Amino acid sequence: MGRKQVKCHGDETRFEEVAAFVYNRFGNSIKYIADVAGGQGLLTKILNKKYNYESEVIDPREYKIKGVPDQQSEYSQTIADYYDLVIGLHPDEATVEIVESAKTRPVLIIPCCNFWDRSRKLGSRELVNEICKYLDSVNVKYEIVQFKFKGPKNTGILTAANV
Repeated sequence: MGRKQVKCHGDETRFEEVAAFVYNRFGNSIKYIADVAGGQGLLTKILNKKYNYESEVIDPREYKIKGVPDQQSEYSQTIADYYDLVIGLHPDEATVEIVESAKTRPVLIIPCCNFWDRSRKLGSRELVNEICKYLDSVNVKYEIVQFKFKGPKNTGILTAANV
């Protein structure tokens, strides 16, 4: 079955900015990256081609760019140990699984929609705060990262895994 390219929504510079952040922070100390809910694979493409990582998209949707490594499946924290870094750039329904992965692996999550606590409305800032409260409760160290790409959903959380 052929794969079609879908138009990118939002600030397209976010992929380059996040990839550069990963490289500047980790350099060659990591190799395998999970790009969870990575959609077409634009972030993975940059991570692999420009920075020589072995990144793959894990996303149940099937519209990847040709040549981008992917697993067409839902992400589960049970596979986090395979990766050196788990990234969730606007991961929607995968938010909880990505944050849970922070217990064993470094995670970079830039949450967008509130799939963290569906029982109440959380704006971007409140969503990041709630995730940070949870990370505090399970003793996972983290830092807040403010990205420069456009949009209100440009605040990330970088964790240091407790392994």
